Amino acid sequence: MKRLLILLLAAVGAAQAAPTNGALFDPIASVVQSPRCVNCHQAEAPRQKDQGVLHAQQVVRGRDGHGAPALQCAACHQAANTAQGQVPGAPNWHLAPLSMRWQGLDKKGVCQQMRDPARNGNRRSGDQVIEHMKTDPLVLWAWNPGAKRTTPPLSHDEFIKALQQWARAGMPCPD
Repeated sequence: MKRLLILLLAAVGAAQAAPTNGALFDPIASVVQSPRCVNCHQAEAPRQKDQGVLHAQQVVRGRDGHGAPALQCAACHQAANTAQGQVPGAPNWHLAPLSMRWQGLDKKGVCQQMRDPARNGNRRSGDQVIEHMKTDPLVLWAWNPGAKRTTPPLSHDEFIKALQQWARAGMPCPD
């Protein structure tokens, strides 16, 4: 009887300790809702700094997310960080497509957007989302932003592992 009680208590404790499927997105949200990501997942204009202030040079999205005709992103942002990292850079610097705007979305909204091919760059599987997060130069820049900018709260390897776990579970979103 005592052994049965111990097994029952252990099972209850394990069930309480196990994350719910929706909670699998929490570590991912901690990254994608950090300033390094959300500053460029905006509707009209990029943001800067950890406080998400409007871009100092008053840059706006433009028709294709690369800035207005008179002030394209590439006018300042090169293929790598420049000026001791003060001007951030990565190949093809631009805002995320409007369909991938996270501005104003909560964790559930970002999760739903990330798994919806109509709003995630036509990525139809978790593996395709993970591949984007593993290889896109703008995504990778977040872990090497220069100029003492904060990095996401997880390492890139931890982030990819969290994405893999989320994808294996069917990409569930928080309630």
